[in-house]
Amino acid sequence: MTDQASASAVRLAERLANVETSAIRELFKLLGKPGIVSFAGGFPDAALFDVEGIREAMLAALATNPGAALQYGATEGFDPLREQLAAFMASKGAQALAPTDLIVTTGSQQALDLIGKTLVSPGDKVIVEAPTFLATIQCFRLYGAELLTVPVDGQGADVEALQHLIELHRPKFVYLIPTFGNPSGAQMSLERRRRVLELAVRTRTLVVEDDPYGDLYFDAPPPPSLLALSHEVPGSRACLVHCGSLSKVLSPGLRIGWMVAPPELLAKATMCKQFSDAHTSTLAQATAAQYLAAGRMPATLQRVRRIYAQRAAAMVQALRQELGAAIDFVPPRGGLFVWARLTGANGRSADGAALARLAIEHGVAFVPGAPFFARDPDPATLRLSFATVDEERIREGVRRLAKALEQAG
Repeated sequence: MTDQASASAVRLAERLANVETSAIRELFKLLGKPGIVSFAGGFPDAALFDVEGIREAMLAALATNPGAALQYGATEGFDPLREQLAAFMASKGAQALAPTDLIVTTGSQQALDLIGKTLVSPGDKVIVEAPTFLATIQCFRLYGAELLTVPVDGQGADVEALQHLIELHRPKFVYLIPTFGNPSGAQMSLERRRRVLELAVRTRTLVVEDDPYGDLYFDAPPPPSLLALSHEVPGSRACLVHCGSLSKVLSPGLRIGWMVAPPELLAKATMCKQFSDAHTSTLAQATAAQYLAAGRMPATLQRVRRIYAQRAAAMVQALRQELGAAIDFVPPRGGLFVWARLTGANGRSADGAALARLAIEHGVAFVPGAPFFARDPDPATLRLSFATVDEERIREGVRRLAKALEQAG
């Protein structure tokens, strides 16, 4: 066979040149070592899923209206689920939200992809947090966005810096995870949330609020979402997109997310969704609708909050005890992660990527933090997930991490 005959006929889209394989996914390939303690995953603990409740909900969906559950459905979503989701958000303060104000998406990840498809043209400027959700960086870059970053501290995005960026660059939109963000775990203060909405109205800037973790608080509930607060800031609803998900609180496998947006954007997002998957699984939607209607969610949330809080406390205590001044972090008040920074104290390493590789040799895994920055990455950062590891294994994993850090020098 000649070289010409064997040459591939595949000519990839130019936009793929701006997107790299996830560094996290590459790290997961190294996790096959027996007995490894993994703090790398960004997913909930499957042992905490309400399997019986989901089974009953699916059976109820098939018994109540099997034709609707098994047939093609509306792109906007299964109406009973849209009603339940509107009520679910209303219970958390989102006033005057009608079922028609949202569409159901195949996980909140699809909502972000639809935002990229409908809003981003090559060269458009988009502001994201530093750090932020890695898949968001990849998604928006795929559509040609130029990403600008606003710093995050323990109270969320720095609003003064955000205002400066908006006034200087006039971005297409701003993407924020105000509550227990991935990876930062930060909880934006109430005062900053109000200022973000006021800034959006004053500058006519669209703000995308991603909220997959807001229900996973440990003690006191977090401040209301931007969506829930929008009724207090006139005009802000028209400047706001809200993305939600059942993945972290019920089951990722159902792939149920949703998006609330201004009508013109919602219509275009629905059109684009028609091109990609026609609609989210009707069986999954009917199951989720039955589950929410059965009233099981409050008890499920109470259980997972309690267990994640215990695991977070165990990790915080172990990190302080085993690594001491060599690591700095803000104890999380919810979510699934501890976001930390190596300080280099006592001559220890401050290279998160190098430590991640060495840690695997010591039987523990975590995700280095640099990939979570759209620009100017901080190589000393790391993300540790406590969600899928019990307290004893958390303490053992941190001991192994301390040994790896000691060897790294």
